[in-house]
Amino acid sequence: MKTLRVTRFGAFIVVPCAIGFAASTLVAVGAVESDTVESTGRLTIDYPEAGTIFPPDFTSPTFTWHDSIGDVKLWRIDVTFADGSAAIHVESQGPGIALGEIDPRCVSPTNQLPKLSTEQSSAHTWIPDMRVWETIKRHSVHGPATIAISGISEKDNLKVLSRGSVVIETSKDPVGAPIFYRDVPLMPSETENGIIKPLAANAISLIQWRLRSISEPQSRVVLQGIHTCANCHSFSADGKTMGMDMDGPANDKGLYALAAVKPQMSIRNEDMVSWNPSQDRQFAFNRVGFMSQVSPDGQRVLTTVSSAGQAPQNNFYVVNFKDYRFLQVFYPTRGILAWYSRASGQRRPLPGADDSRYVQTDGVWSPDDKYVVFARAEARAPYPPDGKMAQYANDPGELQIKYDLYRVPFNNGKGGTPEPIVGASNNGMSNTFPKVSPDGRWIVFVRCRNGQLMRPDSELYIVPFEGGVARRLRANEAPMNSWHSFSPNGRWLVFSSKRGGPYTKMYLTHIDQSGMDSPAILIENSTAANRAVNLPEFVNIRYDGLIKINTPAVDMYKQFDEAVDLAKKGQYQAAVKEWNEIAAANPDDARVQNNLGSALAALGEYDQAILHYKRGLKLNPEFHGIHNNLGLALAATGHPDDAIAQFRIGLEFYPESADLHNNLGRVLATKGLLDEATAQFREALEISPDQADAHNNLGQILADKGQFGEAIEQFEKVVSLNPEQADAQNSLGIALLSLGRLQDAEPHFEKAISINPRLSDAHCYLGTVLYYSRGKVQDALTQWRETLKLQPDNLLAMSQMAHALAASPESADHNVNEAVRLAERAVQLSNAQDPRYLDTLAIAYAAAGRFPEAARTAQAALDLATQQNRSQLVEALNTRIRLYKSGQMYQDSWNEQ
Repeated sequence: MKTLRVTRFGAFIVVPCAIGFAASTLVAVGAVESDTVESTGRLTIDYPEAGTIFPPDFTSPTFTWHDSIGDVKLWRIDVTFADGSAAIHVESQGPGIALGEIDPRCVSPTNQLPKLSTEQSSAHTWIPDMRVWETIKRHSVHGPATIAISGISEKDNLKVLSRGSVVIETSKDPVGAPIFYRDVPLMPSETENGIIKPLAANAISLIQWRLRSISEPQSRVVLQGIHTCANCHSFSADGKTMGMDMDGPANDKGLYALAAVKPQMSIRNEDMVSWNPSQDRQFAFNRVGFMSQVSPDGQRVLTTVSSAGQAPQNNFYVVNFKDYRFLQVFYPTRGILAWYSRASGQRRPLPGADDSRYVQTDGVWSPDDKYVVFARAEARAPYPPDGKMAQYANDPGELQIKYDLYRVPFNNGKGGTPEPIVGASNNGMSNTFPKVSPDGRWIVFVRCRNGQLMRPDSELYIVPFEGGVARRLRANEAPMNSWHSFSPNGRWLVFSSKRGGPYTKMYLTHIDQSGMDSPAILIENSTAANRAVNLPEFVNIRYDGLIKINTPAVDMYKQFDEAVDLAKKGQYQAAVKEWNEIAAANPDDARVQNNLGSALAALGEYDQAILHYKRGLKLNPEFHGIHNNLGLALAATGHPDDAIAQFRIGLEFYPESADLHNNLGRVLATKGLLDEATAQFREALEISPDQADAHNNLGQILADKGQFGEAIEQFEKVVSLNPEQADAQNSLGIALLSLGRLQDAEPHFEKAISINPRLSDAHCYLGTVLYYSRGKVQDALTQWRETLKLQPDNLLAMSQMAHALAASPESADHNVNEAVRLAERAVQLSNAQDPRYLDTLAIAYAAAGRFPEAARTAQAALDLATQQNRSQLVEALNTRIRLYKSGQMYQDSWNEQ
């Protein structure tokens, strides 16, 4: 028998070419019998774990180990097979763990660059080349492969200094489908109550979506650089339809993309579904469609929406932390499950998962579409009354909520009675995010102490679909295990975890027929080292079945938001130009017609605005926002009855709109229908207790009715909500003044003037306060002069100024001629029908020594005051008439004021 000379060549052992053999044939040489053990140390293989099962289509993993012999520089890897195949022997210098590339765009003051832990820094690695790995996989299907790693002497490679081994297997079950996932930076932003916003607006474009075949060493970016945030996505069972929660323009989180999957895929405006009630009266205005799921046949979508009477911004507990490791906590606290039909375009609640006493979320379909599995908990307000927010993930100060998993028949949308899933409910934990295996036998879900999904303590559990004993997956490792998805054949589960560092990575585990899983496999090189992976989802397509996703709808949203920003800045002409361009490209979009109308209305071009509002209503007659804006435009053009009709139509479609109730109340008030207006303002405040405008409007009516105490309460609420609202500060001052609380009123008039120096009424009333409460005549005259400068025909300012110039206790303040002129002007403008102004004119005449005219004018004032039942004024006029008849002028006395 010919002797073969074994030679080290590259990363594996080969023999020189022999006739009939390939140039690089792998050689099985068995154990090296002449090995000598000098001082065997402990070598621990960290990854893969013992019992790991690899897919047959998996690319080469990175083996990782620790060697207790610190000066070992060379290791031999011996691979033996239970099927009797020839062993493999290779050598490796065991390089350290490589961190990977860094994306410089994602370096931020609110995060840190990834770094190796102390343990990772001392580890060694080996990556089998393709030929070695393919051999290992091929011969470990029908029996395990043992990977033995030995630290050997550099001087004598037959001397073993340390040794360790691990047993692995390769499954007969391929993964068979690529993974679609979201690749995000971890750059925390400030918290906004109710807003799911882990990233600042300028970082949204850094999010990208990738497709990864586990047989390839790298992934492919298929979507990037979009203007708006997109997140939860799902696919039909055949991989032909993709759904994705996608924010619309103006931060509208109630939109959903539903599009055909193709190599060159496109999400167009017509592919967008709205969860908002513009075409359906059954739901409140939904700022968020949450955890939406496409049905297996691709014909329906499940989502969480607001139920009637719920303010959508108050349905989620959301806190964004500056700690990039766990930068957010969010979960719904109220909501129902609804479903959308592609065939009919209708949205309907799902009976059995639409109880407003509960929050119902995370709905998923059984493979046969017969059942929906979802998470449920008692509904509650998301934030505590004291306003205190959690400071970190799993802070005891978080709103405590524990969900249970339920199952309900879909029954063609008719629903049924929900049943708790034994093993995933009533266990003292929070059970969420269920996923049903393609064969319908198992549910894998997330379990944690509080809330759902991305919790530090979240772990994956598996339970029979009918319920039973739940088992913790062996694949779990701390911290965080979540965002899981079954492969189309049901044998593999992909999920995300923060094991090994804060930048979330993707893992695989094999699940057999009996629901038993294997240790997790890292899907390496999924993104840059300082980016995170989440929402991995298997897609039942070939890897080349999705190359790129184009988003013309999102491109429109960018221009849409730019036009919105122009309007917010008051650049209405520029906004109109943008809206006209958008309308030309999107003639069937009612939102565009509405916003174009609003920009025109801001320019005072109400006739043109009304045309666009009406055009929008032809496109969508149930768009309550357009009814609201059209009503405002009609009121502004002197058509209050038509305006009232529009507000009432809008309320038919959206009775929970505080704006519609408030605006209807305003127009009713202009028609003198104060009781009806009051009812509308109170309805608006029942829906939205912090709507400052409704408080202000209600306060005005109460003040008009002389109910100043109640009016003060409303105005105080307004200024507490918005201290910079000048009109409300002024109104509060007037109400306080009306109750004689002059000193309380003064700071509100001063605040109003500091906010808006051109607010003539505030100057006028501040003059009154300064004169009557402080006796500061010259300061009061300054305020009244400013009033008349701003508003030359302000009767009250004329009369008050004339009174002070004629009746001040200090003769140095008198200017009788100016007093007479101002008082005569006030009487003329009021057609001599207001006894107050006639009284002031009489005072001025008397100061000028014109006592007969003073007496006649005072008598005319007395006659009017008597007719109008002004008893206090009647008494004062009787006293003053006696003075004038006796040839005496009237003077104020500060002690009497």
